Amino acid sequence: MLNSCKGKNHYSTMALHTLKTHLFLMVIGMLFTACADRSKNNKKGTETPADSSEVADKKEHFTEEELLTKVQEDVLAYFWDYAEENSGLARERYDTDNPSRDENKKTTGGTGFGFMTLLVAIENDFLPREEVVNRLKKGLDFLDKADRFHGAWPHWLDGETGNVLACGDNDDGADIVETAFLVEGLICIREYFKDSDDSDENYIAEKADELWKGVDWSWFTQGENVLYWHWSPNTGFEMNHKIEGFDETLITYILAASSPDHSITKKVYDEGWARDGGIKTSLSRYDIPTVVAHNVPEGAVGPMFWSQYSFLGLDPRGLRDEYADYGEATLNHAKIMYNYALDNPNDWKGYGENNWGLTASYSRNEDGSIGYNAHSPGNDKGVIAPTAALSSIVYLPEESIDVMRFIYEDHPDLLIGEMGPYDAYSTHYDNWVAPRYLAIDQGTISPMIENYKTAFLWNLFMNAPEIKKGLKKLGFTSDRYDL
Repeated sequence: MLNSCKGKNHYSTMALHTLKTHLFLMVIGMLFTACADRSKNNKKGTETPADSSEVADKKEHFTEEELLTKVQEDVLAYFWDYAEENSGLARERYDTDNPSRDENKKTTGGTGFGFMTLLVAIENDFLPREEVVNRLKKGLDFLDKADRFHGAWPHWLDGETGNVLACGDNDDGADIVETAFLVEGLICIREYFKDSDDSDENYIAEKADELWKGVDWSWFTQGENVLYWHWSPNTGFEMNHKIEGFDETLITYILAASSPDHSITKKVYDEGWARDGGIKTSLSRYDIPTVVAHNVPEGAVGPMFWSQYSFLGLDPRGLRDEYADYGEATLNHAKIMYNYALDNPNDWKGYGENNWGLTASYSRNEDGSIGYNAHSPGNDKGVIAPTAALSSIVYLPEESIDVMRFIYEDHPDLLIGEMGPYDAYSTHYDNWVAPRYLAIDQGTISPMIENYKTAFLWNLFMNAPEIKKGLKKLGFTSDRYDL
């Protein structure tokens, strides 16, 4: 599902029982229009057929370790070299064809992913620890002074002033889902630095703890047994967007249940996220059980980010409640997405074992210009987003690495820019490329690679005492963590 200003939280045309997503994506389409000439980075994207003989001659081969490190270092640039100077937060987007576009527009959820990416950088010695600590301190101090509404941040902040930037007439205040993505990063920061003897590191651990505990999650129920996505200081809960599963928002309920001072009850989770058991399903695709009912037409699955955003910190492996096995649900989501590319019912040129992955991203409009869409098997435009497969490495390692090799070994000149893989491309349309980046797309890649390598962020988040308590409160069990 994607909110009107999210690069990703609202599903598009096929969400029959989530009509709200149609309205939000109409706004997104307007937000993601572009203006430029027919150069390499132009309004109609890059359409450069690759010469196979030239590609073969230039092909560079990586070991798996070299490849994973290369990808992680590349995507780090978005959150390090291109972060906003004053706030230290992540830009909503970066268009290589229009670098100044939305220059001061900072994304809270994308910043949470960026915080986790920076922790990975410290852990792998990609950057000096002290410099990263200083950057995190700047970001946390900015968030402390920025606009908040009942403790929740908006989706967008002005990087100069910290004031809310509206996403729409009724979306000019709190965004509890984007706040959850940010808090996912805050908890990882606290856990990573909490035992440090260094004064600066101790400071950011305490500041991250203070910030996340200030969110009044329970207020967003309106006294009902469900969480609501948005609140406006001008129109209140006018958007009336209930948060229900299955999509990317599970983490919101987990954090709300884990809050020491503003917790929700299990009944809110049961009737809200789990829809009184309606989240359960026995349907399958390609003989693979979907496990959970996605917020799309019956039997289909949503964009791949639905099984990624909540699970940068939340470890789905062996994680179960009375409604679902989330390890199976997320793994099967990736399997279905992969098998869909092999099946290729629309006969898109190039889909296959090393070219798969549908999610919300920049997209190709019918006239070849760059737009935006929440791609999925039910909304397939022939456009692949690298983050879909790369951030699924924790589910399908071999298949994910095959896509990495396609990008980094077969088509590096076409598909890679200064911040790693471009956001989207289409082999069907003469190797059309959107030479742009989104924080929420780049921000899941390095954390998921690190979780595949070492379970680094999973271990930080899942061992936080409040998270253990919250999961237990909601009836979760885990094969890997003592709840």
